[in-house]
Amino acid sequence: MEEIKLSPDYNWFRSTVPLKRIIVDDDDSKVWSLYDAGPKSIRCPIIFLPPVSGTAEVFFQQLLALTGWGYRVISLQYPVYWDLLEFCDGFRKLLDHLQLDKVHLFGASLGGFLAQKFAECTHKSPRVHSLILCNSFSDTSIFNQTWTANSFWLMPAFMLKKIVLGNFAKGPVDPKMADAIDFMVDRLESLNQSELASRLTLNCQNSYVEPHKIKDVAVTIIDVFDQSALSLEAKEEMYKLYPNARRAHLKTGGNFPYLCRSAEVNLYIQIHLRQFHGTRYAAINPAMVSAEELEVQRTGSPCS
Repeated sequence: MEEIKLSPDYNWFRSTVPLKRIIVDDDDSKVWSLYDAGPKSIRCPIIFLPPVSGTAEVFFQQLLALTGWGYRVISLQYPVYWDLLEFCDGFRKLLDHLQLDKVHLFGASLGGFLAQKFAECTHKSPRVHSLILCNSFSDTSIFNQTWTANSFWLMPAFMLKKIVLGNFAKGPVDPKMADAIDFMVDRLESLNQSELASRLTLNCQNSYVEPHKIKDVAVTIIDVFDQSALSLEAKEEMYKLYPNARRAHLKTGGNFPYLCRSAEVNLYIQIHLRQFHGTRYAAINPAMVSAEELEVQRTGSPCS
């Protein structure tokens, strides 16, 4: 049942990477929790934003692999924010606090939607250099919950958890996917009522991405071909919105491919970030990039 929690990788992660808590708002109950690993000299790291049910721990396999290759990685979880502008303002203050000018964002599901909205919100003074959107969406109306979005704050925690669990895969799944679901259920249990209610509110309140505002941002879309909480229509909408995006498809992986198909997801992240090697927006320690690879980047070879 607790395969991932008991794994050597997870225990190594928990014992070596400290969890930081940062307050950037006037309201000191709004605490950002984050893991920041890899070379601190990197000013344009990749930041991971979790789904409704996730915490900063859910990307531990990306953090371990990418820092091993020389990248700076930050995985975070949000404080309680009830609307998108408030979230964007808080996230901008967090980047200011961390002295990060521009960043690469990897967002899963709600995390991907928030990443797009933040890129859109800051388009006049860009803070997002690129986006990796995993099982994500661009319009909250796909969930048909906009009419209940304003009442989540009233619901008890058990009811909110039931709503989230309703989107988890049902029926037979392979052992790794089953372990990923168990781990996410455990993470969901760790969230309190206001954390869950606020995330569901952001996930469902009426809003959509305006792509013309983020047309200069490099995008990779990662999605799965098997059962996930996203409809085929939602995926098609993403492709239409970002016609020039790189597409990375996983045959299987369900809602949480970063946990159960981590090697493939890590490879796609690496391929996405490689296009920035040798520039001021590289998320990797330059000493870890071979001279040959830098030359490939400069000459614009289509290998990547």
